[in-house]
Amino acid sequence: MDEQRISTPIHVPRPAGPWQGVHENLTRLGNAVVHTTWGEWLPAALTAPRLRRLLGRDWTRYRRIPDPTVRYRFVAARLLMKHTAAAALRVDPETLDLAYRLGGRPYLRGFDQIDLSLTHTGDLMAVGLSRHGRIGVDAEPADRRMRFDLLQAQMCTPTEAAELAPLPEHEQTAQTLRLWTLKEAYTKALGQGMRLGFTEFGFGLRSGRLLAPDGSPATRGEWAFATHPALGGRYLLSVACHDAGLDPAADTSAGTMLDPGFLAAMADHQH
Repeated sequence: MDEQRISTPIHVPRPAGPWQGVHENLTRLGNAVVHTTWGEWLPAALTAPRLRRLLGRDWTRYRRIPDPTVRYRFVAARLLMKHTAAAALRVDPETLDLAYRLGGRPYLRGFDQIDLSLTHTGDLMAVGLSRHGRIGVDAEPADRRMRFDLLQAQMCTPTEAAELAPLPEHEQTAQTLRLWTLKEAYTKALGQGMRLGFTEFGFGLRSGRLLAPDGSPATRGEWAFATHPALGGRYLLSVACHDAGLDPAADTSAGTMLDPGFLAAMADHQH
């Protein structure tokens, strides 16, 4: 399933880390995936001494969220994105400017070569980061029962349905859940969300390759996909990575990855 091209997700239980593997994965594979829980990061969301500077343009939005639970989860997710990117780029998280594209997809201002994806479900939240192209991440509880007979018409291509139908029920349910997370991750990477119908593309059950509805190959190898257990197997975490053929510079420090104009503007601001 091209898993060797996608980094194994790293559990980071607190803003203090450990973060070393994130920079190593981004340098070696061009992508990094981090997961944690709301509960582990909630103390940071409640007590961060420089929260306003960390949130940046999200501070006003944070202050306007009336529900305390939603408000602190919002903070925890933003802190996770900023700390993950900061570890990968070896900068202070306060120097990063998190913004949003149309539709709400997050990105780092000034780092056009870095792509971000966020997912959360239950008590899990995860962030994917890539310097080679688009990335999408999606997670679901591993015990979620997704019945093939009820979902076949809305999520399966004819090829997928033919592969899933003869499986024993428990394996069929598990594979249906895996396919769902892969399809979510792929559409998130494309920036399409649920706007791209799940029956318009498929995955080989054994190969994990992206396929057209008729079962023929849909790419020339520029996409890689992987599914990993997370938090002791309580969740499935799927990742979709696109290799756009960008400059694979081994140096992933901020000075290398930043757009030159934005780097100059930052230096002027700091002085």
